[in-house]
Amino acid sequence: MINLAANLSMLYNEQDFMKRFKLASEFGFKGVEYLFPYDYEKDDIKNELLENNLEQILFDFPVGDFAAGERGIAIYPDRKSEFQEGVHQAIEYADVLDCKRLTVLVGIDNGKFTKNELNDTLIENLIYASDQTMDKGINVLVEALNLIDAPNYFVTNTNHCKQIVDSTAKDNVKIQFDIYHMQIMEGDLIRTFQNNKSQIGHIQIADNPGRNEPGTGEINYKNIFSFLSENYDGWIGCEYSPLNSTESGLNWINELTK
Repeated sequence: MINLAANLSMLYNEQDFMKRFKLASEFGFKGVEYLFPYDYEKDDIKNELLENNLEQILFDFPVGDFAAGERGIAIYPDRKSEFQEGVHQAIEYADVLDCKRLTVLVGIDNGKFTKNELNDTLIENLIYASDQTMDKGINVLVEALNLIDAPNYFVTNTNHCKQIVDSTAKDNVKIQFDIYHMQIMEGDLIRTFQNNKSQIGHIQIADNPGRNEPGTGEINYKNIFSFLSENYDGWIGCEYSPLNSTESGLNWINELTK
């Protein structure tokens, strides 16, 4: 079975954020994810989830100044305290929203530190996040991004992601497998998933090129969904930019997942 979650940072952005929950529910989505909830009151989001019978699937830890191009701070030795503060902020939201998955965007290599320093800091911060979330049943997810959309991002392939996850030796630190990003960086999507299945805690989707709806690009989503329906029972986040309106582009669900 394919369990799709609407990514409300990218879908239904014809409307204000707080109105998107109802639209997702009316279409038939049972779960939602998004980048960040921190500009909104926890209880207001909780009310939208309850009123629309939606499960909060995932959101990201704070990442620094996203609008200025930052894509995480978890690798920086001089920002450990800031990362740790963000962990506690995310947990406060996760507790209220009953969210069991939190994503770490690791950061851009700014050239100020060695690769080993960045890697070691990331592992240390992930262990900290794991220790704070373990008893709450929350998984900490590490996401690799592609270098076209995120130049100099530190983790860009599944193998590096796995090495980092393994190095934490924490059961609740897992891989977030974004099919769009990994198509650009490594391809061989189904085999890569198979090889890392036990450590993949979440999947996100978009087609390439363009990061639009599945079925608009080069990725064989018909085959991928057929494979995932038999090999994965978790959530799949629809993190794509609609070519036109969100509603007009949702026909891919029936065409590719049934």
